[in-house]
Amino acid sequence: MKKQLTAALLLLALAFVAPIRAEILEQVLVKVNGDIITKTMLEQRQVAVLRQRLNNQVDADAMKNDEQLKKMLAEITPELLVNSVDELLMIQRGRELGLHLGDDQFKQVVANIRKEQGLEDDAKFQAALKQENMTMDDLRNQLERQMLIEQVQRQEIGSKLTITEEEAHQYYENHPDEFTDPSSITLREIFVEVPSDAKVGINVAQDEAGSKKAADARERLLKGEDFAKVAAEVSDSPSKTTGGLIGPFVRSDMSPQLQQLVDKMKPGDITPVIRSTKGYQVFKLESMTPQQLQPFDKVRDLIADKVASARTKVELRKFLARLRDQAIIEWKNDELKKAYEKQLIADSESQQ
Repeated sequence: MKKQLTAALLLLALAFVAPIRAEILEQVLVKVNGDIITKTMLEQRQVAVLRQRLNNQVDADAMKNDEQLKKMLAEITPELLVNSVDELLMIQRGRELGLHLGDDQFKQVVANIRKEQGLEDDAKFQAALKQENMTMDDLRNQLERQMLIEQVQRQEIGSKLTITEEEAHQYYENHPDEFTDPSSITLREIFVEVPSDAKVGINVAQDEAGSKKAADARERLLKGEDFAKVAAEVSDSPSKTTGGLIGPFVRSDMSPQLQQLVDKMKPGDITPVIRSTKGYQVFKLESMTPQQLQPFDKVRDLIADKVASARTKVELRKFLARLRDQAIIEWKNDELKKAYEKQLIADSESQQ
């Protein structure tokens, strides 16, 4: 797979980037207010995304083919270019604001990472860095970039995320489904298993015996016998130890057949005998709680989070658009520039 990634990156370089002369050690793809994004930086991001996609079996199978891998790289590269430029613009803004990662702050962040990842032993920590092909300077640079981006977003956007009581009530009234608890159903069950053989199938005699056993159990229930007692004697389900009790769960968790039956029942009712894939079942509706809209005061914080999340995306897009408009962006390759600008148009259209 490593060879396939390398080959694909080479193909992408040939497609997007002009050949590099032997005396040039690094190729600059774009300058953003004087700071550069290099070919190596882009390739590192491409490899990181491809590694993530390896967790998806469909994508992993596609990567076994050089043409498919090249196509996938071409698909992800425009968005990576936009993200790279945007992140660099926010980092520059952070430096303008005088933000930086101090020594004590860096040590504390590293200590937290080591504790969370179980890397408090220095040898393990150094081995982990080596595995990621990173030095302490690389780690500090990465952490500082993340910190600058987060702090800039907080300072530039955070003040615009406050939600008034009027806005909260309006969101609550316009999105009731988001704050409505679904109906809750609790059942009791008796399950009679019918053995089957993968080759022969179901034995007719055993099937009839199972059907009769379930029907007899239902008759006992209809005559008033305690469900828990009958379940303990008859049921083949693990729920027999709790009197056949199952749930609570939402209606959609049940099979369509059982949903139709339960919809017509009231607590205490017993279903007919139901044939399942493994045998026969009888259910009793123990309780049903109707769906209920949660009180506004109970979900006030949740509303604030939802509104803030949506508003953050809008305000971040506006902020990044301003940074791009004010920036001097110098592309060193026309194909990459076209890919970048096309992605910006696509992003804008998807947000409308």
